[in-house]
This record gives sequence, structure tokens and C-alpha cells, in this order.
Amino acid sequence: MLARRLGSVVAVAESVRRRHNASAILRTCEAFGVHEVHLVTAGFRPSPGAARGAERWVHRRRFDTTTASLTDLKARGFKIYVADLLPGALTPETVPVDGPVALVFGSEVRGVSDEARSLADGAVMIPMVGLTGSLNVSVSAAILLRTITERRRALTGPDLSEEARTAFFERWVASESRAEFGRKARAAGVDPGDVEG
Repeated sequence: MLARRLGSVVAVAESVRRRHNASAILRTCEAFGVHEVHLVTAGFRPSPGAARGAERWVHRRRFDTTTASLTDLKARGFKIYVADLLPGALTPETVPVDGPVALVFGSEVRGVSDEARSLADGAVMIPMVGLTGSLNVSVSAAILLRTITERRRALTGPDLSEEARTAFFERWVASESRAEFGRKARAAGVDPGDVEG
């Protein structure tokens, strides 16, 4: 699974207010092979029903500010596109994918912040022909990420580095081992915190 991941497409959930929506974005990212997700939030706990365990298979990075997240991405060579209805916005079919791409998804009420717009290289929107002017943020993420990941993968193939794959797998194994230990301890009627090593 990790060998098929993209390291060159990153999703940024900027202050997505509803835990359900942020969790659905994680699930979408996992389904389309997006390995890294930035969560700009004070704290986050996945919603089990929406994430369906997908949070275990993506590299989640939490940032206190949008500037911190986008500065990190720019330093790594990513072009930043905000999901927004700005004049001149590109579509998922026209966003340049010849280099690393980050997509920023804003809050359900206000959309992306002015901060994100000012740091972005451009905007991307979903063309619609109905009277509805917008979509749920998690639905938008799914539509945009499917097309953009397919285009990027067709150009580069999976591109998550061997180093990133190994580091992530080792963290995942350690996390799963701790979780299994806790499950067994609770099944035995023992508080896992009371058991040494």
C-alpha cells in the first residue's frame, strides 16, 4: 500500500470546524493515495464513523497556523492552490501537476482564509451547472483529489520516498502494538497505564 502512495500531493484542512468533515477528508486522502495531510487546528480527534480507520494510514501533521503549514510546503517545493471560487480559478483538469501540489480546503462557513489566499499560487474550483453554488468541503475534497491525484500519478507514478515509507511503517507498527497491548489489558480487566513495559 505504501509503495503506491503519492508524496507529491498534500491536502490541507484549514480550520474545518466539523470533525466529521475533517475525518471524511482523511478518508478521501487515504482512498486516493495521498500520504500527507495538514490539519490547521488547535486539536483533532478523528470521527470513527467518517474516518473508518483511515487516519491510521495517512501522515497527519498538525499546525497552529495556516502560515506555518503553507510555509512548510513552499519550502519543500509545493505549489499551493486554495479551493475557492476566485476569478481565474483553475479546474481539477487544468491545475498544473508537473510538480508537487498542495490543496487547501477551508472551513464550512467561511471557506479558505485571506491568509491562505495570500500565500497561494492560485485557486481551483469545481465547475458546476446547477443552481447550487457550493458543495460540502469533504465532497469538494473528494472531487478535486480524485482528478488531481490521477493526473499526478499518471505523470510520475507513485512517488513516496523509501525513507518516508519506512519511517511511516515503523511508526504505524509501534502504534498498532501499543493499541493491541491496551486492548488485551482492558479485556483482562487491567488498566493499561498500570502495567509496566
